[in-house]
Amino acid sequence: MQEKAKQIVVDYFNARVDKTDKKKITVDDVYVVWFCKTLQNWKALLSTNVPDNMYYELTYNGDKHETYVDAYRKWENVRVADK
Repeated sequence: MQEKAKQIVVDYFNARVDKTDKKKITVDDVYVVWFCKTLQNWKALLSTNVPDNMYYELTYNGDKHETYVDAYRKWENVRVADK
């Protein structure tokens, strides 16, 4: 499942990368940040070693045998201290 998720991110990235960047990635460039499986469904958060601040949320619907990809760009990381 995690290897499938990585390959989906590779395919997604390589299909959309700006051709002038001359950059293609492989599964070795993708890492899983978080993964959870419940019954026939799973969800994974992934990122790549490409410095583009993107991360990917993949949701697999086991009933329909479909995977949904949400691609996000990290906007900022803010520290919030406990009061």
